Amino acid sequence: MRPRSQPHGRCRVLFFVVIVVFLLLRVQPGAASALATFAMAKAGDTTVICGLLPSSSSPLLLDLNCTAMAGVAHEKQETYPSTHPFSALAGGEDFLCAVGPSSVRADAVDMRWWELSPKNSTAGHGGKGSSKRVYLGPPLRALASSGYRVCGVMAGGELHCWRWHGKLAIPAELRFVSVAVGKGFVCAIVDGEAAGTPVRCFGNEEDEDAGKVLDAVRDAPRGGSYDVVAAHGKRACALSTGGGISCWGADAPSLGCDNNGTSGGGYAALALGEGGVCGLRTNGTIRCFGAASPPPGDLAGLQYIDVQAQGDEFCGVLMANYSLVCWGGHGHGGDAGLGITTSRVVFDRVLPGPCAPMSTCQCGVLPGSANLCPAGRCICVDCAFELNIAVPKPASLPPAPNPNRKKNIIWIIIAASGFLVLLLASQLALFLCCRRRRRERRRKEDENNDLGALQSLMMPRLGSSRSKGPGSIVEHFTLDTLRASTDGFDDERRIGSGSFGSVYRGTLPDGREVAIKRAEDHAKKSSSSAAKPARRRDRETAFNSELVALARANHKNIVCLLGCCAEAGERALVYEFMVNGTLHDQLHDRTPMAAPVLSWRGRLAIALDAARGIEYMHVYAVPPIIHRDVKSANILLDETWTAKIADFGLSSVLDPAGDCNEDNNNNNGADGGNNDLQQQQRERPVYTGGTVGYMDPEYYRLQHLTDKSDVYSFGVVLLELMSGCRVVQRYAESVTPKNVVEFAVPCILADDVARVLDPRLPAPGANEAEALAYVGYLAADCVGPVGCERPSMTEVVDALERALAACSTAPVSRSGTARRVLSRSGTDQFDLTDTD
Repeated sequence: MRPRSQPHGRCRVLFFVVIVVFLLLRVQPGAASALATFAMAKAGDTTVICGLLPSSSSPLLLDLNCTAMAGVAHEKQETYPSTHPFSALAGGEDFLCAVGPSSVRADAVDMRWWELSPKNSTAGHGGKGSSKRVYLGPPLRALASSGYRVCGVMAGGELHCWRWHGKLAIPAELRFVSVAVGKGFVCAIVDGEAAGTPVRCFGNEEDEDAGKVLDAVRDAPRGGSYDVVAAHGKRACALSTGGGISCWGADAPSLGCDNNGTSGGGYAALALGEGGVCGLRTNGTIRCFGAASPPPGDLAGLQYIDVQAQGDEFCGVLMANYSLVCWGGHGHGGDAGLGITTSRVVFDRVLPGPCAPMSTCQCGVLPGSANLCPAGRCICVDCAFELNIAVPKPASLPPAPNPNRKKNIIWIIIAASGFLVLLLASQLALFLCCRRRRRERRRKEDENNDLGALQSLMMPRLGSSRSKGPGSIVEHFTLDTLRASTDGFDDERRIGSGSFGSVYRGTLPDGREVAIKRAEDHAKKSSSSAAKPARRRDRETAFNSELVALARANHKNIVCLLGCCAEAGERALVYEFMVNGTLHDQLHDRTPMAAPVLSWRGRLAIALDAARGIEYMHVYAVPPIIHRDVKSANILLDETWTAKIADFGLSSVLDPAGDCNEDNNNNNGADGGNNDLQQQQRERPVYTGGTVGYMDPEYYRLQHLTDKSDVYSFGVVLLELMSGCRVVQRYAESVTPKNVVEFAVPCILADDVARVLDPRLPAPGANEAEALAYVGYLAADCVGPVGCERPSMTEVVDALERALAACSTAPVSRSGTARRVLSRSGTDQFDLTDTD
């Protein structure tokens, strides 16, 4: 192995230095998010706690869960699946509101409102349809509620309140970043660097208790800089950017002499309750003032991410496992309930904060949060937890002040800053230089690999070979030729996408119409440099898999590979052009549908062609090929409507599953040794790949790949052809989307195939109805839950040939002549019976 060059090691050291300097130079971070993902509300004397939890149906969805607390136990808990996604919650007296992306406008959000009552105190009061939309507009950057009011700060900084009786005199020119709602007043933090970030409070003069409202408004701190504000009743508290707490208004809680938390850092968040306030310190622990109950027992020393209050009850999200725990108040045992541990955990795991683009996280990402958010998004760490660390005071008195000391310090800071900037610039220049050399070296290695790894499958550039078959070679096209044939890979030439890139229609210099699949290096668009090598390997693996599989294939029902291109890091495959596109487009996107797809016989002929292509891969290819991504979008149709299997980017060259009989385990001698070897090859784990809806559940669950996984996927295609339904869609009798297997198989097994058939086609004749019922049972056998019990593709081809023949059989008179009757099982043989 060649030793690493010295410049490569220097690049890593310089990169580390650059990162350290960047961290040293980083200054004041942004404030904490003002959107909460759990909420506390009141319904009479009952506390209702709601949170966004990972959905049981998919780890990438969130369900709204609510539980009502009574005594020391959960009175009821209800789950509302993600039919409408939410990203933030807020609660008050007898209401809950949730904000999420709008289904009406792509650039907007909406807020829905549920009325709560003591008798039915979860968000489901009145049923799931009882919610109403109270806001539809630009995204919100902050949301707060109290009493029966709720206020939000829009993306542009405008402050807006809902269900507010009377008027709030808020100057139109002010813009805000955070908001808190009290009883008859609202406090918000002004957005503005020139004037700092002061707190401004606005009251409702028509409130029944206007005097105390005006006190809360009048006593708000003047000047200063704040980033968090909280309110409850007639009082409010704010958190300064230095980490100190200030409270004002009627019955404001006493903060003592340690309101800036010098023993554990400053504060990052506040929760103001009935009798006091709890502050979340920058080390993650919670400290409470006034009559507020601190976390009891073993919850006291734990670290938290967020904290909220409702009355005299408090809840927080644990940093260790994102569970939601509550304490204080009669609903959680109060002082008498300190020994009851189970009553404190409301939800085992909640979304700990709003999801945001990963590129916006200035101070890191919460561990595991990318698994709770959509792709490319995560939950950011509040920068206050990272930087607001208190510095201990010196034990001795400082020396006498020097009148020139301030000027000296300024010049020292300027000199140090200039030195750091020059150091950063020089290290950055060296880093870019090293990266350029590394890319050049990688490019040369890629070119060498292109010529070496694929030499056995490609011809010289000037020659060509059109022969196909095992061991045949394919034509090597230059990148310039492919660019010229597609007008530089123009978007107007783009006709679809495949397993590893986009597909373009091109015209070669000799006049041949071709389809060119060009690998797209998605790693170039990734914001994470760590993802680039993995995505480059995935692209290379998909390209090689398809090239190896199609170079060996020679069948009229498998798309023909004409050639490939592998130069300058580019990867492209050239196929015959299929005039009529994909089966998926013909079934779901073409209006009106073409004649061959508008007849039952035409659809069965397409299914038979595709089945023959898959049978060739399983039985006649050497070694056998498992496609792993059989679906209607990978079944192409040529000018004569012959169906061909395409897209082998996920294919695996493995031994088929073999028979499922116990006789396979009874072999001995030399044959037994071969079977042991084959068994080891079959059980070799492969990474799960495929398309949702078509993927074999047994393969997805056990990651054990056999040829019966392709049989399952083809069975889904058969149901798609019979029903005309998309693989996953919402049916009339269901609220949530269903797979076509869930819809069609129960009807078929109940001998109600007519209910499954595509209503866009004419009603089938007698012979067609018999054939379609037969194909329905064949599809049900293919999508069976146990792989070993599914038919082989040879049996599937035989059954479809019989069904297609039955469609063309003329009716037989009842004169005693025998007629063919198709069996009700896709794997049984023809029965020959006398109908008279």
